[in-house]
Amino acid sequence: MNRSDSSPSLAVPKYRFLFLTLPQYSMIALSSAVEALRMANRVAKNEVYQWALASMDGEPVAASNGLTMAPTVGLADAGDAQIVFVCGGLDIEAACTPDVLAALRRLGQRQTALGALCTGGYALAKAGLLDKYKAVVHWENMTALEEQFPKVIFSRQLFAIDRDRFTCSGGVAPLDLMLNIIQSHLGPHVAPMISEQFILDRIRNDQDRQHVPLMARVGLFHENLIEAAALMEANLEEPLSLDEIASLVGVSRRQIERLFKRYVGEVPTKYYLDMRLRRARSLLLQTAMSVMEIAVACGFQSPPHFSKCYRDLFGHTPSAERRNSRLALLSPGAAPKGN
Repeated sequence: MNRSDSSPSLAVPKYRFLFLTLPQYSMIALSSAVEALRMANRVAKNEVYQWALASMDGEPVAASNGLTMAPTVGLADAGDAQIVFVCGGLDIEAACTPDVLAALRRLGQRQTALGALCTGGYALAKAGLLDKYKAVVHWENMTALEEQFPKVIFSRQLFAIDRDRFTCSGGVAPLDLMLNIIQSHLGPHVAPMISEQFILDRIRNDQDRQHVPLMARVGLFHENLIEAAALMEANLEEPLSLDEIASLVGVSRRQIERLFKRYVGEVPTKYYLDMRLRRARSLLLQTAMSVMEIAVACGFQSPPHFSKCYRDLFGHTPSAERRNSRLALLSPGAAPKGN
């Protein structure tokens, strides 16, 4: 800041954020981030933050809900920013054109801090800008990205701040990310005031994890059940036996079986098998891995056994699943992938 400037010092913005909107981006993720900055200025009674929306060509981009936001500027004309956030959503692979990836790499070469909302983390990973960084995307996309980008340290947290990389999952998680950034800039008092304005119960931090479906079904009070499911999720390629899971949780095998039957409605071995098969389906639809590679990655040593189990759950073989998916993408009016 130039203190000799005749303008009032409080009117000079201290931080400027740029949001690069990719086709079919998540509007709730973007608006959650922007609204946190707007409210920070209001609560602080100071224009601490500026922000701008950008696209590759300067034209407003349609979000996944079909709406557009303006004004939007061209990325090349957007000027400097403290952080450039990539805003993703549906069909993120198609949105990551060579021009987009090249532009992101140029920002990385200039040592610009980079962030991502929702599936925007895919664009950064595809550009090689998340290698050896902790990063977060929506849990639905996590499995495929872990396989596709092994150099990225993916986390199940709501968001991750690792040096000059700021990534988060979808939905309203960008609000939590921004509140933590604001807290680091302005101290411990402004962020809680923003939280009160938005009627939030609390500000979640980077130790909060994304809720997996089981948590949504049984709540957070059945710790043994949640821990058992977490062990299953962490050991898909080399599945644990039920006796091993029970031992690690610290309860009997019979107790694990009772918990699953009561609160999940199925035996734990079936739940574990279905978890592995759902992961296999994600890999089939979102990666170019062979069916054999996917079978091994999901803990199946026998391809015929994998195919039979897959057909029993989804009604068709893995090969048919992939073939039908590709045909659907070539058909007019095909539904997009992603969140």
